[in-house]
Amino acid sequence: MDIYDSIWDDYEKTKSSEIKERLILHYAPLVKYVAGRLSIHFGDHIEFDELVSYGIFGLIDAIEKFRQEKGVKFETYASLRIRGAIIDGIRKLDWIPRTLREKNKQLEQAFNELSVTLGRDPTDEELAVKLGVSAEETRRLIKKTSLMSIISLDEYLEQNQESSYQGAQYSHAESPEMQHEKNEVRTILKDAIKNLTEKEKLVVTLYYFEELTLKEISGVMGVSESRISQIHTKALSRLQNRLGRYRYVLYAI
Repeated sequence: MDIYDSIWDDYEKTKSSEIKERLILHYAPLVKYVAGRLSIHFGDHIEFDELVSYGIFGLIDAIEKFRQEKGVKFETYASLRIRGAIIDGIRKLDWIPRTLREKNKQLEQAFNELSVTLGRDPTDEELAVKLGVSAEETRRLIKKTSLMSIISLDEYLEQNQESSYQGAQYSHAESPEMQHEKNEVRTILKDAIKNLTEKEKLVVTLYYFEELTLKEISGVMGVSESRISQIHTKALSRLQNRLGRYRYVLYAI
C-alpha cells in the first residue's frame, strides 16, 4: 500500500488544509511536467513559469475534487485538470486575434482546393501562392491556427474525459473511444514521420512517443529549447498536411 493512499484517506475524511498543502507539494512536479508538454506549443508566446502558475490552480482543483473510490489514478485525473487550468488561463489572456478564425477558414479552404487540384497535400509555398501571401507568412498563420486548435480541442477533451471520470470506473481518465482514436492516430503518425528530416523525426519521436518535455528534448539533442521549438513547428506543419482531417489529434497526444 502506497503511503499516499492513507494520506488521501485522511484528507477525504478531514479536508485538512495541512494535508492539502502536503499533497500540493508532493504533486507539484506533475504541474511542471504538464506545463513542459504544453510549452512546445505555447513557448514562443507565454513564459513557462506562467504556464506553471496556471497549472497550480488545476492541481488544487484536482485535489479538492478527487475521489479514490472512482478507481482513477490521481496523476491521470490531475493531469486533465492541470491542462484544463493552463488552457483556461491562456484563453483568458485573449492573445489570439478575432480575425484569426476567419484566416483559419481561408487556410483550410485553400488547403482543400489545392488537395483536389494537385491530387496530393499542398506545400507551404503552394498554399502561399493560393492565399496571395509569402511562404513565411503562411507558416506563421499555420502555427497560430494550430495554437487555436489546441484551445478548441481542449474543450472537447475536458468534456469527454471528465464525463468518463464522473460516470464510470475506468482505471484511467480517458474513455476507450478516445484511447482508440489516439492509438489510431499514432499509427498514422508513424507513417507520416517517415517524410521528415532526421532532426524532425527525433523531435517528434521524443515528444509524441517518449513523452519528453521541451527542456528534456533540448538536453538530449544538445541544442537550445527555442531551436527544438522551431524544429517541432516545422515538423508539425508537415505532419498537419499529411494527417489531413486527423491533424487536430496531434494536440491530444
